[in-house]
Amino acid sequence: MQGESEVAVLRYGHRPGRDDRMTTHVGLTARALGADRVIFPDNAGQSEETVADITGRFGGPFEVELTAELDATIREWSGAVVHLTMYGERIQDVVEDVRAAHREGPLLVVVGGEKVPFEVYEHADWNVGVTNQPHSEVAGLAVFLDRLFEGRELDREWPGADRRVLPQARGKRVVDVDGEESDP
Repeated sequence: MQGESEVAVLRYGHRPGRDDRMTTHVGLTARALGADRVIFPDNAGQSEETVADITGRFGGPFEVELTAELDATIREWSGAVVHLTMYGERIQDVVEDVRAAHREGPLLVVVGGEKVPFEVYEHADWNVGVTNQPHSEVAGLAVFLDRLFEGRELDREWPGADRRVLPQARGKRVVDVDGEESDP
């Protein structure tokens, strides 16, 4: 989030046709809940385009990248690495340590997409589970980011937006930054 050390989310693995929607939602969740960028596998170009389009319309800053070097990205990361997995330590037991590491430097959050190799578990500074029950990686990322930022991400401003959502009790209302009605 702006004014803090970087938080990047790495989507580990992508099966085209099967994971398109989930990979896109990892990127959208990362953006909406305070991460600074998302790194997708190089075969997730459709997800990259969608998240970049949303960032262009609803504001940023937020970066979207593709890489063929998922393992190298993890190995060469200059800060702490958190791997989200239902097999990890309970988030409530490690979140203070993760926040302390984030205050000191950048944080890479690894979100699996298919079977994650054991090396990812070994390289991570923390293997973190938001629950030790089967769940969606998108849900795990959302809970993790909210715990990391302690809710501050919910009040974030979005510079450069072409449109914005006006909160209301019922219905949908999206307006251009000028205040005119717009399509989402």
